[in-house]
Amino acid sequence: MTASQGVDRRTVLLGSVGALTSVALASCRIGPAPSSRAIGPHSAEVRSAEKLRRRSGQRLVARKIVAQPTTVDLGTRSVQTWAYGDGIPGPVIRTTAGDLLRVELTNELPTDTSVHWHGIAMSNDMDGVPGVTQGPIGAGSTFTYEFTTPDPGTYFFHPHTGVQLDRGLYGVLVVDDPREEGMYDQEWIVVLDDWIDGTGQTPDDVLDSLTSMGGMGHGGMMDMERFRSPYLGGAGDVDYPLYLINGRAPEAPDTLRGKPGQRARIRIINAGSDTAFRVALGGHQMTVTHSDGFAVKPVTTDAVLIGMGERYDVTVELGDGAFPLVAVAEGKGGAGLAVVRTGAGSAPRAGVMPSELGRRVLMGTDLTAAPGVRLKSRPVERRLDVVAAGAMMPYRWTINGKRFPDAEPLVVTTGERARLRFRNTSTMFHPMHLHGHTFGLVDRGARKDTVIVRPKQTVEVDVEADNPGQWALHCHNIYHAETGMMTVLSYRT
Repeated sequence: MTASQGVDRRTVLLGSVGALTSVALASCRIGPAPSSRAIGPHSAEVRSAEKLRRRSGQRLVARKIVAQPTTVDLGTRSVQTWAYGDGIPGPVIRTTAGDLLRVELTNELPTDTSVHWHGIAMSNDMDGVPGVTQGPIGAGSTFTYEFTTPDPGTYFFHPHTGVQLDRGLYGVLVVDDPREEGMYDQEWIVVLDDWIDGTGQTPDDVLDSLTSMGGMGHGGMMDMERFRSPYLGGAGDVDYPLYLINGRAPEAPDTLRGKPGQRARIRIINAGSDTAFRVALGGHQMTVTHSDGFAVKPVTTDAVLIGMGERYDVTVELGDGAFPLVAVAEGKGGAGLAVVRTGAGSAPRAGVMPSELGRRVLMGTDLTAAPGVRLKSRPVERRLDVVAAGAMMPYRWTINGKRFPDAEPLVVTTGERARLRFRNTSTMFHPMHLHGHTFGLVDRGARKDTVIVRPKQTVEVDVEADNPGQWALHCHNIYHAETGMMTVLSYRT
């Protein structure tokens, strides 16, 4: 596949400049009234919403990033890929809640790109979805993103153009909460990834093989029944040769250093494209304190299962020695490895499987909102079904029976409480992600922006329609999204 062919297909599936018009026309058919108007990303309503987030004396955090081809060292081999700068993960950007973030992106790639700020309730025109909230950022061009970072938490950023996320194009955004100062001794950022770029295939090769051969055992792909998880059912489509933690292969792991008795906060981000990870720290239990940026009632567990796009903050009380931090590729057999070192001892080797991985395993749907985080109780004024479906042959994934950009928008009005009913009719799990909002799980109230919906299961979430615009809603398996499992939460007047 040539670069231009890849761009053409991505433009069709994930939004040409004309897609926003298609959204508006489709919304007119199902909107509250024939005269209703789609609230676009450059509307007065979007500007007003962002103005409410701004405040006098707001601190400005300014950064520059470059998306470029580069060669990165994974510890066991060097590969050619695309990244933000010269390494993976890309840069860590930190703000404090309420700061104004300004990021200038220079595109030195040979094709279009964009940046989506995953999990941030931001101004719609800065959301980074070509054809829905902005035009594509062309090769050789520069675009400046500027928005308030309103809520503390662990977030990340990545392209929303084709399957570029499955290269090295991702970085971390941490929004600090000044109220949490002094609550831990160490902070570690742990980024999980499934890796194929530069190992004989590119992500575009993988996509081409999935769509042309139905994903059945060709070019690194296996059928769904081969990748099975007792927690998730069908657990992915792509057989990756490597699983990374902080850009390092298990044979040359990253080392996280502390002292015995210290309390460490670990911010775990799944930046993978097709893989959920089961994560455990050998010799330790973890206390989950936050999911997708928002506090939960602390719960202690042996392992956490993290879908693509999810983030977990956990704390651990550090023992004395060298311990394996393992991220098993759920249902696939491989694993990433990092080393937590607080004292003497041999470093754990690749392939080690701590017993904690087979004990209590926590998922996002098990979590309960912390006091003060749960959405306020109020009547649900709009109910919307989001039916996820698809199969490997042909490789086709849909929401409510249609592929993006033909999927009908989900229409809401500013100020409403909407209930989304995610219903998965397929045999594959889907981490469903909503841009620009956090939703509350109906059964436990935990605030999230990405939630795993298991095969043949239903998850209901409540959304406060308080951030006008046109917002992507999609499966965060990038290959599912790219082949159709995406729609738009469309605010209308």
